[in-house]
Amino acid sequence: MKLRQKRKLVTYLNILDQPVRFNPFVFSRIFLLWAFLGLVGGMIAGIYWIVLQFLTHELAFFTGWKVVPIMGISGLLAGLIIHFIGDPGEIHLIVNNIRFNKGKLNPRNNPSMILSSLLCVASGGSLGPEAPLVQVTGSTGTWIGKLFRLKGEELRSLSIAGMASGFTALFGAPLGGSLFALEILHHKHAVEYYKAIIPAFVSSCFSYLVFALIIHLGLGPIWDLSSYEYSGVFDFGQAVLFAMVGAFFGWIFIFVTKFIKAIFEKRPLPIYIKTLIGGLILGMIAYYLPITRYFGHHEISRLLTSDYSISVLFLVLVFKIIAISVTVTSGWRGGFIIPLFFVGATLGLILHQLFPDIKLTLAIVSCMAAINACVTRTPMSTTILLATLTGFGHFIPILFASLTGYFLAPRIPFIGSQMEKE
Repeated sequence: MKLRQKRKLVTYLNILDQPVRFNPFVFSRIFLLWAFLGLVGGMIAGIYWIVLQFLTHELAFFTGWKVVPIMGISGLLAGLIIHFIGDPGEIHLIVNNIRFNKGKLNPRNNPSMILSSLLCVASGGSLGPEAPLVQVTGSTGTWIGKLFRLKGEELRSLSIAGMASGFTALFGAPLGGSLFALEILHHKHAVEYYKAIIPAFVSSCFSYLVFALIIHLGLGPIWDLSSYEYSGVFDFGQAVLFAMVGAFFGWIFIFVTKFIKAIFEKRPLPIYIKTLIGGLILGMIAYYLPITRYFGHHEISRLLTSDYSISVLFLVLVFKIIAISVTVTSGWRGGFIIPLFFVGATLGLILHQLFPDIKLTLAIVSCMAAINACVTRTPMSTTILLATLTGFGHFIPILFASLTGYFLAPRIPFIGSQMEKE
């Protein structure tokens, strides 16, 4: 009898020693980790944005011919930071690490990425802050995951969630940011990372909340293109036609970028010399066409409200593509999503001037969607992002344009690490 009682006592003690596993909800403790990562990502993005706005305001004082030396000096300083502190890499490195390095993003080079990208973006480079934020918040997710001893897919999911939190904070689209973090890895392998969609979505929501509180961001489109009125199924055909033009210019952008990259690689140069040369070229373009300076966040609004002639718009289109290509290939740090949206908006305005009877808003949105989907191969997230950023309430025409741009993209992707696994 005593032996039986002892056995029961040992059994009860073993039960009490284990954590209570019963939970009637989907909610789990890992949710708190996703939310915490989102809060941290939102704080990083908010502080980065405040510093970026301050630097941009200070450097905007240099106009006219002064823009050439200031952008040259900014490029030189950014190159010296990368040379002495460390090369943070570019978007293809992030994609490679997520796919082939078990989702581990190295936070060691974050100081170099933050400092160099702030200089590059604030001085007027044609790249935006989205790529630096994605890298910094993604590597923060890796660091937090290692801190909590996560491994395998849980660690990869947390890195992707960190990427989504940084991207969402800037664009204000939690669902679009979450999908982008998956789609940019490669469309054919997005299913492999689909289990990360909920962590990314949770992290994105909390990140956006903190970012909005820090910079007092409200709800609503950044570029108001809500004047469109649907007039029938022929609008879908027009969206596809506009998207074909947008995809054509996506090809031109890729070709120009590879051509300029080949020029820079003909002779091995230190990174700070390349960034100096890139800065001087960008400064000269900005001197003659000031609207091509900066990455396009505010410039798209100026473009849409100004009355430029068709010849000026053609010059803006050509030299903005060259400016983005030079910025990408000369070692300047940043992302090219918003600059590509600027190119698409310019192209839409040109089409409207050539054919006044077409719908301006539909042409602009379709070209913006197509060129971005063609270059980045992210049709789903591009559609959601544009619907959020422009207030364009008719979702399906954007989807038609995005898919057209995606299917007309070159077989060899612009982001080389999106190539298929061997």
